[in-house]
Amino acid sequence: MPLLLKNLVYTLIIPATAAVYLPLLIAQDVRFPDWGIAQFAALVPLALGAAVYFRCLWEFGKTGRGTPAPIDPPQRLVVTGLYQYVRNPMYLSVLLIVAGWALFFHYSELVKYWLITALVLHALVRIGEEPLLRRKFGDAYVEYCRSVNRWIPRLTPARDLIAP
Repeated sequence: MPLLLKNLVYTLIIPATAAVYLPLLIAQDVRFPDWGIAQFAALVPLALGAAVYFRCLWEFGKTGRGTPAPIDPPQRLVVTGLYQYVRNPMYLSVLLIVAGWALFFHYSELVKYWLITALVLHALVRIGEEPLLRRKFGDAYVEYCRSVNRWIPRLTPARDLIAP
């Protein structure tokens, strides 16, 4: 299967479930709000989250030669694009989108879902991804972790990062 198609299939299954399908399922009984300031403001995190996600997906394919899926991970450590600012921009994009839905629907259950999602993603990163990346990419990943924060984006890009 071509890389672009694999990335799109993965996106429609995993990130779309967390960022779109589940939030809309949670809000299904909420009356669709009239368009007001909150709904227009919600378009910012929704659009920004989608833009960040697809930019990162591009980096995974172009630079990493793989997908975000654990069954077809990147062959090279991705330290370009938004990954120069923060180590987990894809997860942050999902959280931005969920925050957008919470704002759009003004629904506290979506805020709870955002908190649960943030905790699950943090645990996934700490327990699963970071040890795996440390084993796979060794010193390059350790140096990357020293240079780039896990969740709080840098104001300037980390330069001179080298992928193995």
